[in-house]
Amino acid sequence: MRFLSRTLATVAAAALAVGVASLLPESALAGTGMPSDWQMNLQGPATEVAEYIHWFHDWLNVIIFIISIFVLGLLIYVAWRFNEKANPVPSKTTHHALLEVAWTVIPVLILVVIAIPSFRLLKLQLEIPQADLTVKVTGKQWYWSYEYPQEGAAAFGFDSLMLDEKQRAEAISSNKIAAAEAPRLLAVDNEAVVPVGKVVRVQVTGADVIHKFTVPSFGIKIDAIPGRLNETWFRADREGIYYGQCSFICGQNHSYMPIAFRVVSAERYAAWLAESKQKFANAGDATGKVAAAAQ
Repeated sequence: MRFLSRTLATVAAAALAVGVASLLPESALAGTGMPSDWQMNLQGPATEVAEYIHWFHDWLNVIIFIISIFVLGLLIYVAWRFNEKANPVPSKTTHHALLEVAWTVIPVLILVVIAIPSFRLLKLQLEIPQADLTVKVTGKQWYWSYEYPQEGAAAFGFDSLMLDEKQRAEAISSNKIAAAEAPRLLAVDNEAVVPVGKVVRVQVTGADVIHKFTVPSFGIKIDAIPGRLNETWFRADREGIYYGQCSFICGQNHSYMPIAFRVVSAERYAAWLAESKQKFANAGDATGKVAAAAQ
């Protein structure tokens, strides 16, 4: 009885936590663009794909919760109904055809119900619509390089390295970047900038070892493999800065290669584009920066 009481208390606490989480606004549970304190949910979605992922995640948790309660109920019933005291003479039943069919067919139907939205999500992720903008991303040890190849003769690229504590403090004190937009271990020297409401095709590869390009609020996570070009896409529906990280262990400084995308209006993007063509026209590779930082 003590075990049963503890089990029921645990289930009640879990149900209460789920109920409270559903009542609180999402901003109180998970920040958009970066992790937040006391985060209980996924990072806030900023794209159609991320919203679908959130819906599928929540809906799947409901199914799992219902199945878990049903199985727990069966275990409690069996322990109560068929214990030794209630049944001094054990049953010699060997099988029940209807029951065996039921516990085979019902799980199959549940899996089919789960598979339908799962396939829709895969289709949404893998079928890239007509792109308004292409950004090529190359993972390196241990930073990211971005290229904007669709600009033709005026194409440009740049390297994006994490700001260390000194650089971050200097950037904040000089008002080059707001403190709220410079989280520790996520702020970078050069952010990738894209326009809001536009389809961005992201081509991802690796220069040395396997990395993984991940931005939770965009719902994208794709391998950066040397010698292979993978593609994904997103269309951000709100302005802001969105962070991600390499999510595949790639070496000593794997945890120090953040991703930063700034989503801006079409006007601000055009201004940034004109400025960046000049700024990064003769930009050198980040190898020198990395060596200097190591020293």
